[in-house]
Amino acid sequence: MILYGISTCDTCKKALKELAAAGREVSFRDIRKDPLSEAEVDRIVQEFGDRVINKTSTTYRGFSDFLKASDADAQIRAQPTVMKRPIVEEGGVWTLGWDDATKANWI
Repeated sequence: MILYGISTCDTCKKALKELAAAGREVSFRDIRKDPLSEAEVDRIVQEFGDRVINKTSTTYRGFSDFLKASDADAQIRAQPTVMKRPIVEEGGVWTLGWDDATKANWI
C-alpha cells in the first residue's frame, strides 16, 4: 500500500496513524521530496479526473488564470501540492481523501 501526500499534511498524518493501528503496512510517498513521475501523474488524473485538484487550497488560489484553466495534469506538474490528499493505492485500487467511506475501504 502506498499513501501519496506531504509530510506536513494533518490528514495524511491521521491516515498513516489509523492505517498503522489497523495493522496495514504503508509506504509513505512524500510528493514534495520524491516528485511524481509523468506516468504517475497521468495515472492519478486518469483515476480521479479534476476531483484530484484541491480548488480551495492556497496553492490553487495562487495559480495564474492560465494555470487555473489548464488540465489537472498540468496543474499537478506545476505544483504537486495542489493535489487533494491523501491518495492511497494498493493492488490497483485507488482512493482520494480520508473520509468514512475511504476508511471503510482500507481498515
